[in-house]
Amino acid sequence: MALESSRSAFERTRRSVGGGVGSGLRAAMPPHPLFVQEARGAYVWDLDGDRYIDYVMAWGPLVLGHGDARVLSAVSEVAQKLQVVGTGHPLEYRAAEAVLEAVPHGERLLWSNTGTEAVQVALRLARAATGRRRVLKFARSYHGWHDTVYAGMSEDDCGRPAAPGGPGQSTSVLDDLVVARFNDVELAERLLSEAVERDIAAVLVDPVMSNAGVEAPAPHFLSTLRTLCDRHGVVLVFDEVIAGFRIARGGAAEKYGVLPDLSVFGKAMAGGFTQSAVVGRAELVDQVTAGVVHAGTFNANPIALAAVEATMRVLADPAVYELLEQAASGFEALVGGVLGSSPDFGRFNRIGSLLQYVPAGGATGLHGTGGLWRVILEGMLRQGFLFMPSGKVFVSTAHTTVDIEATAEALDRLLRKL
Repeated sequence: MALESSRSAFERTRRSVGGGVGSGLRAAMPPHPLFVQEARGAYVWDLDGDRYIDYVMAWGPLVLGHGDARVLSAVSEVAQKLQVVGTGHPLEYRAAEAVLEAVPHGERLLWSNTGTEAVQVALRLARAATGRRRVLKFARSYHGWHDTVYAGMSEDDCGRPAAPGGPGQSTSVLDDLVVARFNDVELAERLLSEAVERDIAAVLVDPVMSNAGVEAPAPHFLSTLRTLCDRHGVVLVFDEVIAGFRIARGGAAEKYGVLPDLSVFGKAMAGGFTQSAVVGRAELVDQVTAGVVHAGTFNANPIALAAVEATMRVLADPAVYELLEQAASGFEALVGGVLGSSPDFGRFNRIGSLLQYVPAGGATGLHGTGGLWRVILEGMLRQGFLFMPSGKVFVSTAHTTVDIEATAEALDRLLRKL
C-alpha cells in the first residue's frame, strides 16, 4: 500500500478545507487520512487503486455494507422524480411507519438530518414537557458537537461543573448540564432524587457508551433510570445514533427491555444517507403542534427517506441480524483471539456488531485509545485493512469469513514483529 496519492490529496485538501478533512477526527488517521475513490460491499479502493477491507463503514451507518443494491435502487428511483420539494410527500409517512414498526416505544417521530440536530430536538421536547431546563448526562459520553452537550467528556467531570469539550464553546450553557457516571446507580439515585431542586428535565444516555469504550449497561442500570425518571417527572432519552438498528432492530429497548420516552436514531437507519429521527411517545413529539419549534429545509427529504424505507425493510428480516452476529462474533473470536495471545496487546469489547479496542490496563475515549492501537492502526492500513483512530470497529453484513480470517492473519503478522 503506497498511500502516496492519499498523501498528495491530503496536502491539496488542506489548502481549501480547514484541517484537510470534512470531519475533524478523521485527521487523526496515521500516517495521514486515506482518500478513496470507490467503495463496494466490505471494501474501499484508494486513489492508487489499492483495495482495503473496511471496518470504518462510514463511522457506523453502513450496516449493510457499501452500495447495497436494495438501498441504491430505491434511492435511484426516487431521485429521478423528487429531490427536495418543500412539501409533503408519501415517503414521509412510509419511512416513518417502517421505523415506528421496529421501535418498541415508537408512537410518533420527527425527522431531522444529523444526530447532533436530533439530540437538540429531543432535549427541547423534554424541556417543554417538564418546564425544567437541566440535562443529566454521563461522563465521557458524546451526544454531538453542540455546545450544550459537548462537555463532561472526562471521568473527572462527575460531581463538579461540566467542562467544555474544546475551545470556542459558550460556557454559559454548561450550567444546564449535570454529569453523572455511567453504571453508577447510587449516584443517579442521589441526583435524580433532587430533580425538582436541580431543575432536571431529561436524562440523556447512550445505553452502550458507543463512543466511550462500548460498555454494556450494568444489570438494572437502565431500568433504575426508567424508574427514577417516572418517579421524579424526568424525560428519559436514549441516544442511539450509533447503536440503534445496529445492536438490534428495535435498538436498546429491544435488547435491554427498557423503554425510554424518546430515542434519537441516525446512521444505520438510512443505509449510508443523511437522516436522523427523534422517536417516542406521541404526547412528547406532538408538542411541535403546540409551539415547540422543529425546523430544517432538508428534514425528510425524499432521497434520504427512500434510503430509510429501503433499509428498514431489509432490517425487518431476522436473518440480517443473524448474519451480523455471525460476522461480529467471528471477528471477536479470530481477530480478538490474536490480541489475546499476550496480555500486553489489549482486547475488544463487543455489543452486537459494534466493537471497541481496549488497551491493556488503559481506557478509551472519543478522540482515540491508548496502548498499541496507533501501531496497529497504521500497520494494518499498510497491509490493506482500514480501521478508525478511536479504536471502534464496525462490522457489516458484507464482511465475509474470508475477510475476517485475512484480518486476523495480518494482525498476527504485525504483532509478531513487535
